[in-house]
Amino acid sequence: MKTSKFSFLLLAVLAALLLQRPALAATQLQGAGATFPAPLYQRWIAEYTKANPDVQINYQAIGSGAGIKQFTQDLVSFGASDAAMTDQEIAAVKKGVVLVPATAGSIVLAYNLPGVETLKLSRDAYVGIFLGKIKKWNDPAITKTNEGVKLSNMSITVCERSDGSGTNFVFTKHLSSISPEFKDQVGEGTSVTWPTGVAGKGNDGVTALIKQNRGAIGYVEYGYAQHNKLPFAQLQDKAGEFVTATTATGAATLATTQFPPNLLRAWPSDPDGKDCYPIATFTWLLIYKKYDNAPIGEAVK
Repeated sequence: MKTSKFSFLLLAVLAALLLQRPALAATQLQGAGATFPAPLYQRWIAEYTKANPDVQINYQAIGSGAGIKQFTQDLVSFGASDAAMTDQEIAAVKKGVVLVPATAGSIVLAYNLPGVETLKLSRDAYVGIFLGKIKKWNDPAITKTNEGVKLSNMSITVCERSDGSGTNFVFTKHLSSISPEFKDQVGEGTSVTWPTGVAGKGNDGVTALIKQNRGAIGYVEYGYAQHNKLPFAQLQDKAGEFVTATTATGAATLATTQFPPNLLRAWPSDPDGKDCYPIATFTWLLIYKKYDNAPIGEAVK
């Protein structure tokens, strides 16, 4: 769901920052946060700085949790998070916070099963995998929705995030919304204790783990799976249909999102609609309401 509309929005936000911080930000902006939208942000930044060579924008894809921390500590010009910010985190920022839903994407379950090009996972199956209850690829919970697909007794290697992550937050929020057992045992959050699996840092780290391990499955942003040519499973929706992650099915999910008044923060954790991919989310830029000029003097020195 990466559109020119969102690109325009990010450029507008960056332009506003430049106007508010004329001396320091005219030469450099520092941003940090989510890995989920990082490839897109880097392309936007390259386009912007090419048109504005006097501006340097450095975005560090360190994960939503670390990005929020740096933003609340006033260490960056802007942050980025797939988990937005909590009310408590917002209240801790004296300058005030504006949450900007800058772009969006889907979280897919990418896998490494040579010879298996199509895989359908029911809700019970993928919840069971990430709870560590389903350990083999030929478990009946998987084979019953994959008639004609050769699934061996290969062990399942679950790949997850090691860092505080908005991708973690969105994925665990979805799992908690469809499974009381998952909600009770693991819960939702940017960091959780997984009952099984191996962990990698960032979407790129999890992607690498999946590629390196036969029998692996993990949750990554749609674009990472596509770029690395990793297949990903069709997931069962609320109506029992199996839906593939595409631009269209992700957009259908996002269209169901209802934002509360005066706060652009919401997640369609279990969308109810035809052709809605089950796990799609907005991702936010974190902007201060006020930018003081204290750093400008330091830059001049």
